[in-house]
Amino acid sequence: KIFKRVLVGILVIVLLGTIGLVVWGNDAYPPLQPALDALQSDSEVIVTQHAGYITFEPVGEQPTTGFVFVPGGRVDYRVYSPVLKQIAAQGYFVAAVKVRINLAFFDINAPERVISQYPNIEHWAVGGHSLGGVASSIYISQHLDELDGAVFWASYPSDDALKNTPLKALLVYGTNDMVGSTPYTDTTLLSKFPANTQIVPIAGGNHAQFGSYGPQAGDRAATISAEEQWAQATAATVLFLDSLSK
Repeated sequence: KIFKRVLVGILVIVLLGTIGLVVWGNDAYPPLQPALDALQSDSEVIVTQHAGYITFEPVGEQPTTGFVFVPGGRVDYRVYSPVLKQIAAQGYFVAAVKVRINLAFFDINAPERVISQYPNIEHWAVGGHSLGGVASSIYISQHLDELDGAVFWASYPSDDALKNTPLKALLVYGTNDMVGSTPYTDTTLLSKFPANTQIVPIAGGNHAQFGSYGPQAGDRAATISAEEQWAQATAATVLFLDSLSK
């Protein structure tokens, strides 16, 4: 009887913990109006909602390089549409994936939903923002033969799996970013990246302004506008994507 009571107690704790995690994860930062506006197709980019992801495709072009983007933790994947749409307008196929309960660690293989559907793309980069970048690094390490690049916006690899690979990588971060306990200039953190990594700091940028979802707890205020941070993130990512086909 004691064993059964203990077992029931453990199951109740696990159940309550799971429910709490689901509720917490689904309480995500929602997209603000600029993000919702960027989800509309225009003369430069066709935006399409699919089951589990959104695509941004340049009008009148057939891109050969694609970028699959994984959202940060407890952040609606649509919030990144202002930047992703700007990248697509430069001639790249871009997709943002939706992840389970807004926590990418519970959906590591999410990029595969996109990559498997677009065989005409010759060069792929996968990456994300914050927790999304950390989680995507696990997928990347398991698919090195299929990918050409890794993109980290205010993020870093989860471990040393990419350290000694020939993979090209990009790290973009805001100098006012205060989310997390380790600065992006920390040598231990940087040692997790491949040797062929480009590092682009955005002076005055912060953690939250890679998307359009408002201030984030623990972050420092940016001293540049969201639009300026989006423009710099776009420029750095476009140059990186261009290098994948060379």
